[in-house]
Amino acid sequence: MSNDQTPFREVDAAEAVALARDGYRVIDVREQGEWDAGHVAGATLLPLADVAERIGEVVPDKVAPLLLHCAVGGRSARAAAWLTQMGYTNVVSMKAPIGHWKEQGGAWEEPKQLLTPAQQRRYSRHLLIPEVGQEGQRKLLDARVLLIGAGGLGSPIGLYLAASGVGTIGFVDDDVVDESNLQRQVLHGADRVGMLKVDSAELTIRALNPETNVVKHVERLDAGNVERLIGGYDVIVDGTDNFDTRYVLNDAAVKLRKPVVHGSIYRWDGQVTTFVPFEGPCYRCMYPTQPPDELAPACSVAGVLGVLPGIVGMLQANEVFKLVLGVGETLAGRLLILDAMGTTFDEVRIWRDPACPACGEGVEHAAAASGAWVAAQA
Repeated sequence: MSNDQTPFREVDAAEAVALARDGYRVIDVREQGEWDAGHVAGATLLPLADVAERIGEVVPDKVAPLLLHCAVGGRSARAAAWLTQMGYTNVVSMKAPIGHWKEQGGAWEEPKQLLTPAQQRRYSRHLLIPEVGQEGQRKLLDARVLLIGAGGLGSPIGLYLAASGVGTIGFVDDDVVDESNLQRQVLHGADRVGMLKVDSAELTIRALNPETNVVKHVERLDAGNVERLIGGYDVIVDGTDNFDTRYVLNDAAVKLRKPVVHGSIYRWDGQVTTFVPFEGPCYRCMYPTQPPDELAPACSVAGVLGVLPGIVGMLQANEVFKLVLGVGETLAGRLLILDAMGTTFDEVRIWRDPACPACGEGVEHAAAASGAWVAAQA
């Protein structure tokens, strides 16, 4: 029924079940924690606080038949009122306890126990985010991310990936902690000077999140070991400081179809982008020929602001999360440029080069054919 105070229909559970069977789209306006405890099969979670902002994205068609529900009917009525004010013309709210839905034979999905109780407590703030939830957190826990370097960029990235629950983090680094590193490499401490950086990184990360598996590769990435090193990981994070390594990493990542999150720092300036093989440009598309080394001097030569690796590293970590979760828009095809002196961000478009020797059209077709042949032999 509806009246002047409620310009939308309110129905009981029996009628709501019938409407759902007739094709009404069910919108659950409860919170993520309530959803995780069990929800209407096939429903879309859209918490009440997000309704006004996200309804246009979730349901762009304003004449679509919508059935809203919450725990007892109060929140769904408020959401229905908002939607009618926004121009939605076929909105129904279920005014009944959610338990009545099940009693009337409505389709119901029991929660999937993807996380242990301890994991649910630790990652509770992630579970509240619709784009993460239990399924997304499970993806993070199952993810394998390789960091090339345990220094300035690898430090903040490693810390936040571990804190957020990335299950396996690999470090490729054969260097030891030096006193000059401590100004920016926050994985390490003064008591670890002379220790292998990968060992120091493991100590810090295990103290932060004992559940994270740290894999140590005490070697320098080169053409002879790159495919072995990156082959077992889902995402590669480039924290290197020289062109030679970047080109070697790029070519192997394209060949093995591994996404690479690239970051670079220089004094007050930073750059971040993401390379997704054959979906966007690669490093060779951005730099077709290798620039001279003096254009990318190491921090020991040029210097770097201590906080800069933290800012750039956080942006890289954010790219990793989007890649693992499969949400949002990555920086693929875009180079984000930070000027910390002026606190400004600029963006430059990077185009994929059809003639690129690493990811060009001929290479892509050959790679696709090779993949199809391998699949056929399996």
